[in-house]
Amino acid sequence: MVEKIRKDWFSNVRGDILAGIVVALALIPEAIAFSIIAGVDPMVGLYASFCIAVIIAFVGGRPGMISAATGAMALLMVPLVKEHGLEYLLAATVLTGVIQLLFGIFKIAKAMKFIPRAVMIGFVNALAILIFMAQVPHFIGISNLTYIFVAITLAIVYILPRFIKAVPAPLIAIIALTAVALYANLDLRTVGDLGAITRTLPDFLIPNVPFSIETLAIIFPYSFALAIVGLLESLLTASIVDDMTGTESNKDKESRGQGIANIITGFFGGMAGCAMIGQSVINVKSGGRGRLSTLTAGLFLIFLIIVLGDLVVQIPMPVLVGIMIMVSIGTFDWSSFTYLRKAPKSDAAVMLVTVIIVVATHDLSKGVFAGVILSAIFFVAKISRIKVNRRQEHKNTIFEVEGQLFFASVEDFVKSFDFTVKNKDITIDFSNAHIWDDSAVGAVDKAVIKYRENNNTVTIVGLDSSSKKIVDKLAIYHNGNSNPMSH
Repeated sequence: MVEKIRKDWFSNVRGDILAGIVVALALIPEAIAFSIIAGVDPMVGLYASFCIAVIIAFVGGRPGMISAATGAMALLMVPLVKEHGLEYLLAATVLTGVIQLLFGIFKIAKAMKFIPRAVMIGFVNALAILIFMAQVPHFIGISNLTYIFVAITLAIVYILPRFIKAVPAPLIAIIALTAVALYANLDLRTVGDLGAITRTLPDFLIPNVPFSIETLAIIFPYSFALAIVGLLESLLTASIVDDMTGTESNKDKESRGQGIANIITGFFGGMAGCAMIGQSVINVKSGGRGRLSTLTAGLFLIFLIIVLGDLVVQIPMPVLVGIMIMVSIGTFDWSSFTYLRKAPKSDAAVMLVTVIIVVATHDLSKGVFAGVILSAIFFVAKISRIKVNRRQEHKNTIFEVEGQLFFASVEDFVKSFDFTVKNKDITIDFSNAHIWDDSAVGAVDKAVIKYRENNNTVTIVGLDSSSKKIVDKLAIYHNGNSNPMSH
C-alpha cells in the first residue's frame, strides 16, 4: 500500500507539478467556454473543474488523467438549464454522480469492451462537431472585429507552439489579446457580458429544488444521459492514457471516482463533468504521470480564480471561441476520412450513423447506443452465413456444415437439405461448425427427424464439447429412438 501511494503520488513530483500548472492555465478558458455552452454562470464550470480535479486525484482509477467540466456534458445540460434553471442542474449533477457510483460498484464499466472502434471514432467526431456548432452563435454575424480576433487566436494557437513550448499557446493568446482589447478599448463581447466571476471559494449548498417524484422525473433522464456520456468519455480517455503511458488503470474504480466527484461537485455549485481527452493528453505530454498532476491542476485553477478573477471577466469572447474551435479541430479524428475508404462498409456505416444521430439529437449517448445496436446487427448478419457441403461416400451421404449455427442461421441450415430421399445412410458432420443455442438444436432436431421419417439412418459427428453438451441437454431426436447417435 505504501509503495502504491509513493508510486501514484511521489514518483514524479517535479514533472507532475509543472504539468499540473500548465493544465490549470489551459483549463480556465475551457471551463468558462463550457459554462457558456451550458447556459450557466462561468463560476459553475470553474467550480466544477476545481472540485472534480481535486477529488478525482484521490479517488480516480487512472493516475495522471484530468477530469473537469467538459463540452460533452455541457451540451446535454442546455435544455435542462433553459427550462428549469441552475438549481435543477445541480440536483441532476448529484444524481449523475449517484448513477455513476452505482455503475462502478456493479462493475458496469466492463461493458465498455462491447463498444466497437467504429462507434468510438464516431463518438469523438460527433463531439468535435457539436463543440464547433456551439461556438457559431458567439462569432457569426456579430462584427468584423470578432472575426479578426477569432482568426488571430487560431493563428497564435497553431503557429506559436513551433517556437514556444514552455507555456500553452491558448494562455498566451488569452493574455496577449485581452491586453490588446483593453489597451485599445475595442468593442468586443467579453466573458463578463455572460456572467460575473466571484473571487471566492465555492460554498456547500443543497440544491434548492422540491424533493419530490416530479423533480426526479425531470432530472433523471438528464442525469442518466450525463452518467453514460461521462463514463464513456472517461473510460475512453483512460484507455488513451493507458496506451500513452504503457500502464494499466482500474476502470471500475474510475467509474466510482467519477461518481463521487460529481456528487460532491453538485453540492458545491458545480456542473457535472468527466475526464477530458485534450487536457489529459496535454498533461501526459507535459510530463504529468501521477495523481499529484491532477491535484495541482485543480488547486492552481482555484488560485487563479481567486487572485486573477477580475482579469478573467475581461477576456474577449472571440478569443475563447478561437480556442474552442482549436479544441474541436484537435478532437476530430481526421484519419476517419481514410477509415471510411479502407474500413469494411459495415464499420463505415456504423461510424457515420453514430455521428449523424449525435449531431441530430445533440445526445452522445443516443448515438453510441445506435452505433452499438447497428454493429450488433451487422455482426449477427456476418456470422449467420452458414454453408452445408454435400458429398457422397459409397452409400453414405455426408453433409459437412461450416459456420455458426444459432437463431439467425437456422433457416439457411434447414434449407440446405433434401428431405425427399429415402432409405439412405446420412451423416451430418459438425467438425467445422458450432451449435450455440436452443434454436440451433431445434434445427438439428428438425433435420434428423425429417430424414428418419423416410427411413433414413442419420448420424451426427464432429460436435465439439460445448456443442455436444447443449445437444445432449436439449435435443429430442435421439430420445426414444433406437438409431444410435455418434459424436
